[in-house]
Amino acid sequence: MNYLAHIYLSNQNEGITIGNFIADGIKGKNYTKYPNEIQKGILLHRGIDSFTDSHPTVRLSTKRLHKNYGHYSGVIVDILYDHFLAKNWNIYHEQPLEDYIEDFYELLRNSFDILTPRIKRMMPYMISDNWLLSYATIEGISKILVQMNRRTNNTSKMNFAVIELEEYYNEFENEFTSFFEELRIFSNNKIIELDNL
Repeated sequence: MNYLAHIYLSNQNEGITIGNFIADGIKGKNYTKYPNEIQKGILLHRGIDSFTDSHPTVRLSTKRLHKNYGHYSGVIVDILYDHFLAKNWNIYHEQPLEDYIEDFYELLRNSFDILTPRIKRMMPYMISDNWLLSYATIEGISKILVQMNRRTNNTSKMNFAVIELEEYYNEFENEFTSFFEELRIFSNNKIIELDNL
């Protein structure tokens, strides 16, 4: 899953949200250097990634892209799934997406000292271009895919994946909706498990 889903699945716990958001930059046992709630967020992130990567519904989505994008297919599906979460946000949360995202950006600003170097560098661009809100439109997803392709020195061709998104839009959306229900249950149970450690 991509940024918006990881934030959402943190259940509005601020420490868990920050840990979940910075987790990709925390390797191995280094998570133990962080406060308890942030540790939980890092471990939740790892659990979400493992659950997602091994799920048969997600594999259906990635298989559709594999011929053209190879091992980047999983990254693309993460971004596409965030699109469907943003687009259908009112199904999953009562707070309007714009307000929810602004609250998250404020949390990031207030947590700046504890962020990883990569997130600190990325944060100004994320906020000024409002990446999270841009996920809600195909145009926004297209821009994100262009940026991701640039990060691979234009080798991934991810910028073309919007073609498959439009061609198989209903299939991707149905797969996301089915999978995300299971992921929500998994994440809630994982948080309970982490609270009891």
